[in-house]
Amino acid sequence: MFAEADKKHPRLAPSETLIGAGTMFSGDIVFSGGLRIDGEVKGNVRARHGHSGTLVIGEQGRIEGGIDVARLIVNGMVTGRVDANELLRLRSTARIDCDVTYALVEIDPGAVVRGQLLQRQHAAPIAADPQPVLTPQNP
Repeated sequence: MFAEADKKHPRLAPSETLIGAGTMFSGDIVFSGGLRIDGEVKGNVRARHGHSGTLVIGEQGRIEGGIDVARLIVNGMVTGRVDANELLRLRSTARIDCDVTYALVEIDPGAVVRGQLLQRQHAAPIAADPQPVLTPQNP
């Protein structure tokens, strides 16, 4: 219902939980699956241990606290610490006022980051596709 449709990244799960506009939540949130925040959260937001999670912050969404998720899509504002273990996508209306750790990042023109962008070191290097072996053909 609240899915962030994206043909380039079909692994993004639809949001199963919504914190709607006008809602203010104080405390830590632990979730699995998908979470969309259009309201305000004062506290940490993280995916349940052992579960990947997709967090979408809507244009009106605000988080004051740390974020630790696999995939993060930001349209709103974040003040705290961000750790996106797989993918970080900053839309043009994103406002980030903290340090950000990520594996892969997409930043739209207009997004603002006031902090360091730190690329996560992969535990094991990703193997490159083997180069084809070219053998000369006899005419």
